[in-house]
Amino acid sequence: MATNPKITLETINELHLPRMANILMLLVWITAGIGIMLPFALGTSPLDALLLRVPNNEGNWWHALVGLPFFLSLPMIWLHLRLLNSEQLPALFIRRALWISIIFSVVGTLLVEAPFLLHRAGTSGLQRLEVIFSGLGIILISGIFLFVKRKNIHPTRACFIGIAAAYLANAFLCLIVYGETKFNDQSRSGWYVTLVVVLPMLIELIWLLFRKSDMQINVDKSF
Repeated sequence: MATNPKITLETINELHLPRMANILMLLVWITAGIGIMLPFALGTSPLDALLLRVPNNEGNWWHALVGLPFFLSLPMIWLHLRLLNSEQLPALFIRRALWISIIFSVVGTLLVEAPFLLHRAGTSGLQRLEVIFSGLGIILISGIFLFVKRKNIHPTRACFIGIAAAYLANAFLCLIVYGETKFNDQSRSGWYVTLVVVLPMLIELIWLLFRKSDMQINVDKSF
């Protein structure tokens, strides 16, 4: 029978960062959440892209798939708050819902990157490599880690890794594609917000991937 134990200090050390770093990362993810409503490029925010509100009515599935992963900042904020407030760990059905969102976002990012893989995105060779290595690299490394450690890693820690990886893979793609000088004279405060938050997010992801567990917690290991 699955259990849903209350979070303790030892549990937090096992799952995530030290408390002060956790607070800082909560602020980072809140900033990312605000960025959902800020224009990223062409005066269009991730929310606009998801709702296909793109200038000249050019919104399509590509824009929706690009905008969706930015909303992963919202469940990440919720997870950070639960740790800080020492509430119960997410139940099994909640973790499964999170993984459905993560997998859908990852598949969407891979579809968006398909034109770069097929040399049909109209970008330079360097830009194409940057998109592939930053997007696919983060997904592959995180995916391989989760698969290898699937029997030993805490399920909530796995959710942290999955959300961060899915968010960053899409964020780096967008930063590269919309970082061209032709977008400089347009409203793009969301682009700058994302540029600021991805570095601490990447550090958080690396910490979660490569730190050693302090103890084994007797909880349900199902994702």
